[in-house]
Amino acid sequence: MRTSRRDNITIRGSKALHLAVLRLTDVSLSIHVGPDGENTWPKKYPFCGGVFQSPIDFHKDILQYDSNLSPLEFIGYNVSSTDHFTLTNNGHSVKMHLSPTMHIRNLPFEYTASQLHLHWGNRNKSEGSEHTVSGKHFAAEFIKYCLLLRAEAQGPAQLLTICSLQIGPFNPSYEKIFRHFRNVKYKDQMVHIPGFNVQELLPDSPDEYYRYEGSLTTPPCYPSVLWTVFRHPVKISQEQASLKTTRVVLIDHVISFLPTSFSHLNERTENTGVIYSEKILTIGFTFQ
Repeated sequence: MRTSRRDNITIRGSKALHLAVLRLTDVSLSIHVGPDGENTWPKKYPFCGGVFQSPIDFHKDILQYDSNLSPLEFIGYNVSSTDHFTLTNNGHSVKMHLSPTMHIRNLPFEYTASQLHLHWGNRNKSEGSEHTVSGKHFAAEFIKYCLLLRAEAQGPAQLLTICSLQIGPFNPSYEKIFRHFRNVKYKDQMVHIPGFNVQELLPDSPDEYYRYEGSLTTPPCYPSVLWTVFRHPVKISQEQASLKTTRVVLIDHVISFLPTSFSHLNERTENTGVIYSEKILTIGFTFQ
C-alpha cells in the first residue's frame, strides 16, 4: 500500500504563482474528452483511471486533524505598482505571469512559483469549482501552481493551492486582474498590469486549509500533486463571476474543459483521510 501525506488530507493554505489560466465549463466536446467525457481518458492516459486522482469532495467522514501542520508564510507576494505582471491569451487560456521569487514557507518541500489560473462555471450554472466541500460547488476557483525546486527532493513534483470563490460583494482585489481581461480578448494579445499585493487574493484565514496528495485533474492525470485547499472562500460579485465580464474568446476547448467527476477516497487506500487544522490556544496558531 502506498504511504504518503495523501493518507491525511489537510486544511490550511498554500500558494504558487506564475501563469493564470481561465477555464470554462460551457464548451463543446473536445478530442481530449471524447463523446463520453472524462470516462474515456484512462484509455489513452492510464493514470486517469488510478486511485489517487483529483478532484475530491471534502466531507466530515474523511477529515482528520493533523497537529503537525504549520501556518503558511507567503514571501514576495507584495509586488510594487512600479513593477508589472503580464496577462496573455494563447487561445485556450489567459495567463498571468508572476515572479518565481514568490514562495511559501512551512511546506514539506521547497517549490518555486509557476502558475495561477481561474475556473468558472458555465453561463447557466455558477458551479465552477472542481473540488467540493460536503458536495457543494463554488462559483469559481482561483488556483496557484508551482514546481518542486530541487529534482533530488522526494516530494510531489507540483504544488497546487485552491481558493474557492463565492458570490458576494464586489471584490476590488480581484478586479485588479479582471478589469484587464478586455485587453486580452483575442489569441496572442498581451497586456501589462501594475503590480499589487497578491496575498489580497487569499481568504482572511489562510492558516485554515485541507491538504492531500492527488493528481492533475486533466490528462495526463499524473498523481504528482500536493494539493492545499483553503477552508474558507473569498467573495466576488455576481458581475465579476459572470463570463460576460471576462470578454475573453477562448478557441481551444481541449484545455478549457473542466471535469465534473470526483475521485472517491475510499477507493484509493484504507487510511486515506483529510487532515484539517484547528485553532488551538498555544504559541503561534493552527487552524480550525
